Amino acid sequence: MSKRKSLSPCIKVCELDADGRVCVGCHRTLDEIGAWGSMTHDEQVKMLAELERRRAKAA
Repeated sequence: MSKRKSLSPCIKVCELDADGRVCVGCHRTLDEIGAWGSMTHDEQVKMLAELERRRAKAA
């Protein structure tokens, strides 16, 4: 596994949804946001793909 870090999916729109569980800007949960810095590059790439699916579903 690579130790490179991907760019953060944060778009500086840090606001939680009505349930207080998911950021409406990047579509990550609070746990996912907290874990981002300790994820491997491969884990981040998988998370970015998941976030694309979430954005498409929310649109």
